[in-house]
Amino acid sequence: MADELVVLVNPAARGGRGLRLLDPVLRRLRRDGRPVSVIVGTSAEDALGRARAAVAAGPGALVAFGGDGLVHLAVQAVTGTGVPLGIIPAGTGNDIAAALGIPRRDPLAAAGIVLDGTPTRVDAARIGADRWFAGVLACGFDSRVNERANALTWPGGTARYLRAVAQELRVFRPIRFTVTLDGETAEHEAMLVAVANTRSYGAGMRVCPAASPYDGLLDVFILRALPRAAFLAALPRVYWGGHVTHPAVTIRRARSVRLAAADVIAYADGERIGPAPVDCAVAPGALSVLLPRPAAT
Repeated sequence: MADELVVLVNPAARGGRGLRLLDPVLRRLRRDGRPVSVIVGTSAEDALGRARAAVAAGPGALVAFGGDGLVHLAVQAVTGTGVPLGIIPAGTGNDIAAALGIPRRDPLAAAGIVLDGTPTRVDAARIGADRWFAGVLACGFDSRVNERANALTWPGGTARYLRAVAQELRVFRPIRFTVTLDGETAEHEAMLVAVANTRSYGAGMRVCPAASPYDGLLDVFILRALPRAAFLAALPRVYWGGHVTHPAVTIRRARSVRLAAADVIAYADGERIGPAPVDCAVAPGALSVLLPRPAAT
């Protein structure tokens, strides 16, 4: 149905607490008689298959109700199809929504944007032949922390991530990266490398504060090797963007990026991509997103 809203739901968002927000959001979406259906997959693969089938039927929009991970999954289904993506943030970080001007802590306001917003073309980034990301791809210290956190069964939530940080700090050594930007290759001994289509990840870490999903470019952040104490001292500055003036930081812009390193796993939008090497390329305007209408002048 051409005006149907297909809502893709992550039942584990905010540890399951996000589902409390689902009923009022669905009532808001249906208030004016708009047809709305809901997809809840039994796994990420099942959810993606259902989302792709729904998109193939040509709905009015595919709406991601969850965090950045669910947005990442929805992006796989809609990019290049012309079907708009709606985003109703219900996760922990919601960095992609925030970068696009969608309220990250107000699901009902976000539902209003789904109903009344304007389909707007934004950039997406392709990984390899057929995977996409909308926010930030990173590998190095942060991706190794993610690997550790995903392997832990205790504790839950943020505490599990902090435990993984503490464990990785004890053993982490700088990584030799080969970074190729638009065909120009350089070697870097680095703590981490990030490729950003939008400005932040990890619940507000503004790794590339000037990154824009409208400029047809990817911002590439490189944090060169630092002693552990200096790394810990610099880390908090990323939350307000103060790290960009640090002497160990380089940020470049490119249309295509290749990251190669031994024993490094890449994550994009918080989701596991796989081992390096990783090839990324920006696709200007490849993604249509329902965004707030421009203010009248």
